[in-house]
Amino acid sequence: MEAKASLRKLGPLGSFAIYIPAAGLMYVLTKFLIPYLTEVTGYETILFWFVVAGLGIFSPLIIVGLMILKFEGYKISKKTWTERLRFRKVTKRDLIWSIMGLLLAGVLSGLIMKGLELFIGKFDHSPAFMSFEPLTSGRYWLLLVWAPYWILNILGEEILWRGVMLPRQELAFGKFTWIIHGFGWGLFHVAFGWQLLITLIPLIFIQSFVVQQTKNSWVGVIMHGGLNGPVFLAICFGLV
Repeated sequence: MEAKASLRKLGPLGSFAIYIPAAGLMYVLTKFLIPYLTEVTGYETILFWFVVAGLGIFSPLIIVGLMILKFEGYKISKKTWTERLRFRKVTKRDLIWSIMGLLLAGVLSGLIMKGLELFIGKFDHSPAFMSFEPLTSGRYWLLLVWAPYWILNILGEEILWRGVMLPRQELAFGKFTWIIHGFGWGLFHVAFGWQLLITLIPLIFIQSFVVQQTKNSWVGVIMHGGLNGPVFLAICFGLV
């Protein structure tokens, strides 16, 4: 099958029929299940964020993506991976777009955080279910739980949002796709709370724009993972 032979437009109704349930799942699990597990076991909340999010949120995103591909008539193959999902060889141009986009998103997010602090004072940017103290002796094992979660987080979102949905949204929204796509991706993060969500706006829309421009889903992995991973490790070791 040719890579785009069966592609259909994914308009507003189809897009938000995916975004809204995903956002609802994120909200329910973080609002109710994670606090419950923390209270019952006494373990750190961040541990259950890794476990619940990895298995209950991001793994299902991968499953949904695979189901959509199957419905479209695609088999899991190298051709599907590179042509339909657009996980193509990363070029020098892709790397430049990725780095410039990541730097711009980082600077703008930093400015937004400082601006919020001027208006509302110092605050915890992380939602309650993600808050944790820097790692200390006897807690480094959390990194072993974080690593598979991080992989599922990045791949789960990039496969479904950028690989499966974005190419079809481009057929419906054209050059404005990144705006609709970014809005839907932001909706998925509504459980994070308004403070963190506002600071994520630059990444959400800039990454959506850059991936649309490069048409390479690895760019999304580089930008998403390039911010998510290092920031977490910096917090772990008390660097920020």
